[in-house]
Parts: sequence; C-alpha cells; structure tokens
Amino acid sequence: MTTTQEQPVAAGTPDDQPDWTLNRPVFFTAAAVTLAVTVWCVALPDQAYSTLETVVGWVSTSLGWYYIALTTSVLVFVLFLGVSRYGRVRLGPEHSRPEFSTGAWAAMLFAAGIGTDLVFYAVYEPAYQYLNPPVIEGGTVQAAREGTVWTLFHYGISGWGMYSLMGMALAYFAYRMGLPLAVRSALYPIIGKRINGPIGTAADTAAILGTIFGVATSLGIGVVSLNVGLDVVFGLSVGLPVQIALVVLAIGIATLSAVTGVEKGIKLISQFNVLLAIGLAAYVLLTGRTAFLLNSMVVNVGDYVRMLPGLTNETFAYEDTGDWMSFWTLFFWAWWIAWAAFVGLFLARISRGRTIRQFVAGTMIIPFSYIVMWITIFGNAAISEIRNGNTDLREVVNAASGPDTALWSLLQEYPGFTFVAGAFILIGLLFYVTSADSGALVMANLSSTLKSPHHDAGAPLRIFWAVATGALTLAIVAAGNIYALQYATVIIGLPFAVVMVGVMWGLWKALSAEGHLADSRRAVTGALSGRTTLAERDRRGRAPWQARLHRAMDFPDRQRADDYLAEDATPALQEVARELEGQGVDVLVESVLDEDGEPAAELRAGVGEQPFVYRVQRSAAARPSYGGRVPRGGDRYYRLEVHLRDGGQGYDVMGYTRAQLIDDVLDQYERHLEFLRLSAAGS
Repeated sequence: MTTTQEQPVAAGTPDDQPDWTLNRPVFFTAAAVTLAVTVWCVALPDQAYSTLETVVGWVSTSLGWYYIALTTSVLVFVLFLGVSRYGRVRLGPEHSRPEFSTGAWAAMLFAAGIGTDLVFYAVYEPAYQYLNPPVIEGGTVQAAREGTVWTLFHYGISGWGMYSLMGMALAYFAYRMGLPLAVRSALYPIIGKRINGPIGTAADTAAILGTIFGVATSLGIGVVSLNVGLDVVFGLSVGLPVQIALVVLAIGIATLSAVTGVEKGIKLISQFNVLLAIGLAAYVLLTGRTAFLLNSMVVNVGDYVRMLPGLTNETFAYEDTGDWMSFWTLFFWAWWIAWAAFVGLFLARISRGRTIRQFVAGTMIIPFSYIVMWITIFGNAAISEIRNGNTDLREVVNAASGPDTALWSLLQEYPGFTFVAGAFILIGLLFYVTSADSGALVMANLSSTLKSPHHDAGAPLRIFWAVATGALTLAIVAAGNIYALQYATVIIGLPFAVVMVGVMWGLWKALSAEGHLADSRRAVTGALSGRTTLAERDRRGRAPWQARLHRAMDFPDRQRADDYLAEDATPALQEVARELEGQGVDVLVESVLDEDGEPAAELRAGVGEQPFVYRVQRSAAARPSYGGRVPRGGDRYYRLEVHLRDGGQGYDVMGYTRAQLIDDVLDQYERHLEFLRLSAAGS
C-alpha cells in the first residue's frame, strides 16, 4: 500500500457525512413485524391469545432449565469480570473518563431498567407469595420471610446481571473497539465482518422488537393500575377512555424527553423521579410500623444472601408447583432477557469511560439498593396488614385484579391518602416515561447507521418509535388483549437467550486479547518519554538531558504544536512507514481528526482485526504552576499525546527529536508484535 499524507482539516470543519442514516433492512423489518403482531392481536384477539399462551407454555415447560442455567451463568460471568484483572479495562479509550456524574448515572441506571411494574408488584408479589408460596404452607412466618425474598430474587441481581452483560459488552465494542453501538457488534469476535450481513440485521431487529413489545407491555399493564388509582382518588372510572388519555400523555412526555436527548430529558426526569420515589418510601416507613419495617429489612437482606445460591439453580424438579414456575421465575427471566438488549444499549450509552469494575459494581449495587428499599418497605407493610387481620387486602391480593389494586388498598391504610396516591400516580407515569424515552432512543439508534458511537439518531426517528410504542399499546389495550402482548414479549426473548451466550463468548475472547496486550507491554520494556539518545542534540544544540529538562518545563501554544505535528511528527512516522513498507507491511500515514475535531498524525500498519496504530494527537491542557513559578501567557497550553488502538497513553512527545519519536514508535511496535505472538499462542 502506498504511504500517503493528507492535509489536516481545520478543527471544527463539518464534513459531508450526516450523523445518521436510516438502516432500511432493520427499520422496515422491525416495523413490519410490529404491525403484523398488532393487527393479529386486535383483529383476532382470542386466537392470538391462545396461540401465544400455548407457545409460552411450551417454552416454560421445555426450556425452563435453560433459562435458569443461563441466568445463573450470566451472573457468575459478570461478577467474575468485575473482580478479575479485566475489571481495570475501560469501556472506552484509556484516556476516556465518565460523561455523567455518579449521581446522575445512578439515577439513570435504575430509572431506565425499572418500569412501572415494580411500583405495583412491590406490594402485590410479596403478599401473594406469603399467601400462596410455591412449596411451603402459606400464611406462616416462614412464608412471610420467603415472600419478600422471592420478590427480591425476581427483581434482584440475577436479572441485573443480564443488563450488565449486555451493557458492558456493547460499550466495550463501541467505545473501545470503534464498532457501532448495536447488538451486532457484540458478535464481532465470533463472526467478524459478517455482523454487517443478515446475522447482524437479525440481531438488531430482535433487539428492537424486544424493546417495543416490552415497553408497550409495561405501559399497557401500568395504565390499568394507574387508572384504578385515578378512580380511587379522583373518581375517574376504570375504562378505555382514561387509559387512552394516560397513554397519550405518557407518550407525549416521552417524545419531548427523547428529542431533548440523554443529557437533558432522560437525566432530569430520572433524577426527579428517584428523589420523589425515595421520599414516598420514607413517608410509608415513618408513618407505618417503622421498627418492624426496619427489622424486617435486615432479616430480608440476610435471608436473600443466604438463599440466593440455592434460588439461582432452583427448578423444583422434585416438587409439583403447578404453574408457579411458569407464572413467576421463568416469566421474569424471559422478561429480563427480552429487555436485556434495550436496557443494555442504554446503559452502554451512559457509561462510556467507566471501567468494567465500576460498571459491574454500579449495575449490581445501585439499582439493587433501591429495589431492596422499595420492596422491603412496601412488601412487608402489605404482609403486616394481612397478618394483623386486614381481610380486605387479603381478598384483593388473591383476586385476579390483585396487581392492579393491591397498592391502592394498602395506601388507604396510611394518612394523607389522596396526596400520597396522587404522588404514586405521578411516579408510575414517570417511570414509564423514562423507559419509553430511553427505549425510543435505543430503537432509533438500532434502526439507523450512525456516524460514530458518540452520535444518536435524529429527532424524527426517535419521535417515530415513541409514537409507535404508544400506538401499539393503544391498539392492544383497546382490544383488551394486553396479556397476549405480554406473552409475545416472552417469546421474543427466546432468541436473545441464545444471543446472550454468543455475547459472553465474544466478550471473553476480546478481553482475553486485552490480557495478551497487557502482558506484551510488560514483556517488552522501553524508556518511552524518558528516552535520551546520547549521540543526538536538538535543533538548538542542547545536549539530550538539557533538551529533556527544557521539554518538561515548556508549555507550547497551538501554533507550535501544529508546526511540530507537521514538520517533525508526520515526517518521523513517514520514515517508519517507508521502512515497514520495504519489509512487506501494509502501512498508511495520514492526517486525521479526533471526535472533538483535534488534528493528529496517525500511522496504521497491518490489516485485519489487530492492526498497529500509533497516533500523535494534539490536545489542550491547563497550564500548571511548578514551585511557585507561574507560566506566562494564556492559561492553556498544547500537548501532543500518543494514542494507540486502546486510546491515549497519557504521555506527551512534544519536543522529541525525530530520532526519539521514531524510537518511541518502535517501542510500541515491538510491544504490538509481542501482543500478536501471545494472542496466537493463546488461541
């Protein structure tokens, strides 16, 4: 390949490439399947329900063991990565740092991954499991302890392990490897460039379908419960008109939020909803049986830790639980899998720059802490009411409408019911909004080709998917067939249960290569920025040690940095390129721009999955003050930092002689060759 040099483009100059273009195969396939299922459920509701129910029954009966084993395997895999040597790997280049503060990140973590169902099931499921446990006798002390633990299990770290796996895999391949922020990218180590073919299209399409049906089902179930709350508080009768109004309102807010983007809409709504939810939980805690609720919280956490190893592999092979497994654990695992791509993509979108260890700790601890607080307070409050003789709440829980009415029946036992219930209606609505607007963003990105992982699809496409979600929900609610949509979501999760195995495999292969890279850097030593070539003086005739000291205390402006980039760095890289070409290596030297528009000179040698990349990139930095000496001039200076395939290496080569820079390139190239050797030996 001929070595070429392009003239640098001025920083900030726009190019002709749009930020996104529509991915027609993914978009039209997903839209067509969504339309077909919607029409089927509306036109032939009984047939759709019975057919989907039969398929879900087969999945639960025949593949229940697979769901249990997969969920446990994913959880163990994710926790292992978090504590292993790979936990230091960043979800982005080495020089990247988190975009969002820890507080904002934490709020978006569980606001996107927790839907309106938790608001209502935190009351209903613990009480139901207390009255109708799978094996032991209901209504006992043991059933009361296990009832809340079952709910913590179904909403706990087992499911969040699936979200964490998808989030870290997609962030790793997008922000560290430069692949699209899409499900297909996680399969790259396995199928290579074929991710751009039918397999990749199928993976992204399945992710969109899981997202739209999952979010629509959550909204469909949620609006019925919210309608009951509006009936109890404001006298708005339970029926289709109110439910349609709720869907339209939620979709309208979600659309506005999706258009404003992650940095404004989703972040602000998430933070507000978190604070409101914590405030209401504190209200129930302080106005109820405070000591009992705190004691039971401690007991529940201890029971959860003690029982978790057994629960993760519990298939009830030796007990007859009837339909309990299908209705509860298997349904929840299928639901988590269906949402894994959607939530994982959103978590990746907000987690660039964090290490795998930080990401695993955040996704395992932060949402679960909130879940423990919410479920133990509301679940034990409901169990306490029933154990103290509240027969009305007992009957509500055992009724078919229990999930829709249990929360409101419990809240009626607390002071200020009207105000508190109104606040819960707002929480339920906003929890849906945060899922819907993040879902619209994810579906828009999956159904488009983005200029880079740092870009999002345009507002029109985000609006389309937000409106499509609302339209799907309205159609199914109007047909009275919301449970058919729920079954469809579970079925769509089945292919993803297979994809997730491929994601684990692909991520493991990629991280193993990271390990070889780290080993190669330890194996081949080099002086790097401290290198001094005794035989060479700089342009001003200074000895190497004098030039080195001058360089350490120098703070060049932009023009000097650009001059060095053009007159020293680029010619040095071209000298190396000519020598590599003479040895039969495909090599290219070019002037490029980074994502922030900063110019750089880049050498790229070799082809395939593991090319050698050495980039000298300009970056601005604040002027330091050493030993009381305040530098003259502006408050910023310019560095020329070395970037490799995994990002910035944190050292500045501004002022190196041409020979010193060539030495540095060769240091890194020798390490790259050692990395290739170790990779080949380990494969």
